[in-house]
Amino acid sequence: MCIFASLETPDLVRVGSVCSSWRSACSRLCNLGLFRQTQTPCLLYTSESAGESVAGLFSIVENKSYTLALPDPPIRTRYVIGSNHGWIITADDRSELHLLNPITGDQIALPSVTTIEQVKPIFDDAGALHKYQYSWYTGTPRLVDFPTPSVFSLGELRDYLFEKAFLSSDPSTGDYYVVLKHNPESQLSFARAGDDRWTWLPPHVNYADCFFKDGLLFALDSRGEVRTFDLSAPVVTQNIVLGRMKAWIEDCNYMYIAQAPYGDLLQVWKSRNCLGWEDGDVSGQGLEDATDLSGLKPEDREDGDVSEPELGYDSHVTFTDKFDVFKVDFAAKKLEDITSSCDCVMFLGHNQSLCLSADEYPQLKSNHVYFTDEDDAYHHFGSMKSQRDIGVLNLGNCSVERIVSPQLWSNLPAPVWFIPNPRKIHLASHD
Repeated sequence: MCIFASLETPDLVRVGSVCSSWRSACSRLCNLGLFRQTQTPCLLYTSESAGESVAGLFSIVENKSYTLALPDPPIRTRYVIGSNHGWIITADDRSELHLLNPITGDQIALPSVTTIEQVKPIFDDAGALHKYQYSWYTGTPRLVDFPTPSVFSLGELRDYLFEKAFLSSDPSTGDYYVVLKHNPESQLSFARAGDDRWTWLPPHVNYADCFFKDGLLFALDSRGEVRTFDLSAPVVTQNIVLGRMKAWIEDCNYMYIAQAPYGDLLQVWKSRNCLGWEDGDVSGQGLEDATDLSGLKPEDREDGDVSEPELGYDSHVTFTDKFDVFKVDFAAKKLEDITSSCDCVMFLGHNQSLCLSADEYPQLKSNHVYFTDEDDAYHHFGSMKSQRDIGVLNLGNCSVERIVSPQLWSNLPAPVWFIPNPRKIHLASHD
C-alpha cells in the first residue's frame, strides 16, 4: 500500500489493472485519499479528432497523451475557466457552470448563471429560457451612467461574462467554495457548497487572480493590491493586506498570486507581445505516438491527426515574452524582485496559480514557468486561426520552449493545467 501511495495517477491506474487484489488495494487507497498528494500537473485539452465528449491529458513527465471519456454536456462544447484540487470549472453552451473531475467523471452543477447579480433571465412566450440580459453595473461610483444592459443568447453570454474561477478545496469532501472572477470589469462573486445562488462581492473591480490560504480568500487586483475575504463569516469581512504597488501596471498583461513552497506570498506579472504570421515560423516537429494503457488510454494519432487549425497569412501570433516574479514583503509593504533567483517551478493560466518546490519535482525545470493561454476573448472574437500561447519560459533568460509539438489541442476550449485527483476513481477490471 505504501508503494502504491507514492505513484502518479497514470502509474496507479496501471497497477490497479494488474489483478483484482491490486485493483481493490488501489481503489481503497484512492477512496481514503491516501494517494500521492504531490501529483505532477498535466495539460488537459480537447481535439476535434477525439470526439465531442473526450478530453486529452498530456503528461509532461512521460511526454505522453491519455484520453478521458467525460460525461455530458460534451466537453468540447464547454469553456474551461478554472482548475484546482483535481477538478475543473466549466461553462456549458447555455452559459451554466459545472464542477467536473475528469479522472472520476464526477460532476456538480453550480448555481444558475441567472443568480449572478448582473444577469437576468429572458423567457419566451412559452415560458422557456430564451436569452439573458446582462447589466454593466459594477457597484463602483461613476461620473457617467452605466451603458444600457445588453441581451445575449444562451451560449453567447459566457463569451462576455466569465474570466476565471477558483476552488477552495476538493469538492468530493462536500465542503468548498467557488469564487468567480467575471465581467463587467473583473468583479468577484462566490458560492458555498449547496448554495442555490451566487453572492456578489462589491464594490471593487479589476481583480486579476485569487487563491485560498488559512481559510481566507486572497485577491490580487491589477494594481498589485491584495485583499483578504473571510467568506465563512455570517457577513463577509475583508481587509487590505497590501496596498497598491503602482498607479497602473504598465507592460503587464496578466497578474498572478501564489504561495511559494517556503510560505512567502508571490506576485507574478506576465508580459506578452504580438508577431505577424509572415514574421516568423511557429510550426514544430512531431511527437511520438502514445502507447496503450488501461483506464487512461493514450491517444492513437495518425501523422496528420493534429487538431490545430489551418493558419493563413492573415493570422498573427500573440506570445508571452517575460514573467517578473516578486516576493511580497508585508512588513515593509513592498515587492522584492526575485525573478532571477526564484528556485521553484510555476504553473500559470486558467488553473489555480501554482508555485512548486524544484526539489520535490526534480523531473520539472527549476526557475521556469509552465504557462497556458488565458486570452479567450482573442480566440472567441475573430482570431480562431491563431495558435494558443502555451509554453515553458526560462526566468533566467526569457527563452521559451514548446511543451509539445505539433500542437495536440484545439483552441477552444482553452487547454488548462490540471493536477489529477483520483479520489473515488473507478478502476476497470483487467483480470
